[in-house]
Amino acid sequence: MQLVATGYLVFEYVEKFFVIFVDRSNQIYAWKCMSEGGLSGTVADPRTIFQAALLCHSTSILLMHNHPSSNDQPSIADIGLTKKLCEAGKILEITVLDHIIVTVDGFYSFAEAGLL
Repeated sequence: MQLVATGYLVFEYVEKFFVIFVDRSNQIYAWKCMSEGGLSGTVADPRTIFQAALLCHSTSILLMHNHPSSNDQPSIADIGLTKKLCEAGKILEITVLDHIIVTVDGFYSFAEAGLL
C-alpha cells in the first residue's frame, strides 16, 4: 500500500468508501470503511450501508470516499449511487446528510453543490 503525506493528511492511492453514522443530535458516534477498491474505483453496496446504519440505530449518515486521481468532481457512478442512497434513506427514515469526495488537493460536497 502506497501512502503520501500531505500536511496532516495521509492519502492512499486506492479508492475507499466510508460511512459516518450520526445520531439524532447530529453527533458522530461511529464510522466504517464499507468498501476498498483500486486506483480507479470501488463498489459500495447500498444494502450493507443501510444494514450497518440500522444495526447501530443511526438516524442520519454521511458518505465519504476518496478519488486517488485528484479529480474532485463526481463521476456518473458517484451521482447515481448518491441518488440511490438518498431514495433508500427516505424509505428507511435515515437521512443522507452529505456525500463528500476527498482528494489530495481538496474536496467536493454534494450538499454544497445542491445535489442531495
